[in-house]
Amino acid sequence: MPELESDSVQVTDSPFTPAEALPGDVQLQSSGFLLELSADWLVLRASENVHEFLGEYHVTLIGEPLAEFVRAQPLHDLRNTISRQSGRSGIARAYRVRLTDSPRCFDLAFQLSGGKILLEGLHCADENLGAALGSVSGLIDGLVGKDRSTLLENAARRIRALTGFDCVRISTSGDGRDESAESSRAGWPARTDPADRLNESLILGDATAESVCLFPRTPSDRAPEKALLRLPAREQLEPIRARGIRSLLNVPIRLDGKWAGQIECENRDPREPSFELHAATELFAQMLALRLEIDRLGR
Repeated sequence: MPELESDSVQVTDSPFTPAEALPGDVQLQSSGFLLELSADWLVLRASENVHEFLGEYHVTLIGEPLAEFVRAQPLHDLRNTISRQSGRSGIARAYRVRLTDSPRCFDLAFQLSGGKILLEGLHCADENLGAALGSVSGLIDGLVGKDRSTLLENAARRIRALTGFDCVRISTSGDGRDESAESSRAGWPARTDPADRLNESLILGDATAESVCLFPRTPSDRAPEKALLRLPAREQLEPIRARGIRSLLNVPIRLDGKWAGQIECENRDPREPSFELHAATELFAQMLALRLEIDRLGR
């Protein structure tokens, strides 16, 4: 990866004074940026920190084609990927993408939501790209259990080894019964209220860090609610903070497109958000769902 020295994008404090977030409006973690795009790739909304990544302020981007601000080749590749996603749910990712003339690179996640395209970006990891995804196959190969409970316990231990989080909890639902398993470090506090579970994909790097708003303020626009880097709503965030949790990684378990459970990873310390780690956990969840279905059919 190129060194980021004097050629990096230089930004100063934004000359635009952010307005307060409106009730119900989605906010984003400041560790990444978000662009909400129309089907023809016009910028509809942008996180107010986008200038720290792309060198252009959010007010400049609104209503303009994304092609005015990013290089042609990565945009062409993103368009092709989104066209393959058409009609399907799911999150696509791209790693070490150089979006602008600056040598800095980004890891990207993009998906369709409410007829819009959500494009999220993070500064790319400096090393070990591919290590998490490359380890999933080996972890799944040895996943066995004499019954469903043992299978879930073994899976929780393996996901904890994959992610490095302090606690991993797997919850499943099906055939009229709910089951769960947990792997955690010694002394990890038990959850007393299962209602604070977040049944959705999410990467939370630091529950106490500052957040940024999307511009323009449009609380009626619910498309960004699917963003991986969105900040949980206040009523969801408060119990997380009260338990001393700083970072989270959540991945649903789906079978035939239907919700069948959840993988929840929690950590006491903040963690740098990683699209690759989320993708690896998502891949593990897909393979675990198949193992659980085979177990169900074999009973």
